[in-house]
Amino acid sequence: MNSADIVFMFVSTSFVMFMIMGLALFYGGLVRAKNLLSLLAQCTVCIAMVTIMWIVYGYSLVFGGDVSGLIGNLDFAFLKNVGQEAGPHADNIPHILFCMFQLMFAAITPALITGAFAERIKFTVFLAFTFLWTTFVYFPVAHWVWGGGWIGTHGGLDFAGGTVIHINSAVAALAAAFAIGPRKDWPHEQIKPHNLGITFLGAGILWLGWFGFNSGSALAADGTAMNAFFVTQIAASAAALSWMAVEWKVHGKPTVLGLASGAVAGLVAITPASGFVSAFPALLIGFVAGAICFYAVSLKMRFNYDDSLDVVAIHGIGGLWGALATGLFASTAVNPGGADGLFFGNPSLFLIQLADNAVVIVYSFLISFLILKLISIFTGLKVSPDEENAGLDISLHGERAYN
Repeated sequence: MNSADIVFMFVSTSFVMFMIMGLALFYGGLVRAKNLLSLLAQCTVCIAMVTIMWIVYGYSLVFGGDVSGLIGNLDFAFLKNVGQEAGPHADNIPHILFCMFQLMFAAITPALITGAFAERIKFTVFLAFTFLWTTFVYFPVAHWVWGGGWIGTHGGLDFAGGTVIHINSAVAALAAAFAIGPRKDWPHEQIKPHNLGITFLGAGILWLGWFGFNSGSALAADGTAMNAFFVTQIAASAAALSWMAVEWKVHGKPTVLGLASGAVAGLVAITPASGFVSAFPALLIGFVAGAICFYAVSLKMRFNYDDSLDVVAIHGIGGLWGALATGLFASTAVNPGGADGLFFGNPSLFLIQLADNAVVIVYSFLISFLILKLISIFTGLKVSPDEENAGLDISLHGERAYN
């Protein structure tokens, strides 16, 4: 094992964990003051709940021995045979460190979904949905891509989670928005963020943490990791400027929220491609991401779904663009372990990316929607109108963020 790689992966893992706290702040500032703590609670629960699920059976279902390309077996259940020695997926770091790094990915994914049903979901429903969705959607899809399943084995590329994390969570967010229904004030009243300073702080934490998110996916302190590190910065910067420029043209003023949202859109888009593309493609990926995600925000008005914090627009559209852009710009000159994309003479990669992500979109939407409909048989999904008026902080948690 390599000591430098161990330190690098330890730091990367810590950065991804820090991202979940950044996400809580990013989302928390965007809701009304009476619902801030509910977002913090939901993101924290995702860390705690998924950790227990991961050690009992989740890690094994994702990275255990492959069963028909669909799911892992239970060889690693309760972390059996997962210790300080090198593991089968990375021989340069302890198996337990690889497990911990992948746990952070599993924990942040359901946390991303919370932005879609913010300000109205029952906490008991959130707990049940998070448990069932992580088990029946995240674990299988992660195995398909990273654990030896059908997507990874037939050549689909997803370096750090464009398909597994961003598209997967955004499609679930869309299903949740339709299944749960809108906030009672939407779209008749303008619902404004209560504290953009908190949101900006959260965006900064996300941007910093994303270096560990993408670079750490190389699983070593090597050239691939450093390439991912640099192109992550390039795409985020390009998307922030792109969103700002389009917003300035359309609305007459550049906003801080637009800059933060654009940066996140660029980070999302570069995620699947970060280990496979060079600097100039990263610039293009970021510029396109900022513009298309800005316009995608209006989709919820056109199709009448209340995605409270624009998970679909940023993580869904941005993640899908990044996955397809991987099929366009990937190059074996950047990563010999990847593949060449369309612009490097291999159109089949683009078609693989398109087909793989289409399957994940359909699977995630259907299972997510069915999970919520199953839960609705036993209880309503939304809080009562009185509880929504009072705010989820006081009605569900008995606390106020501001006294």
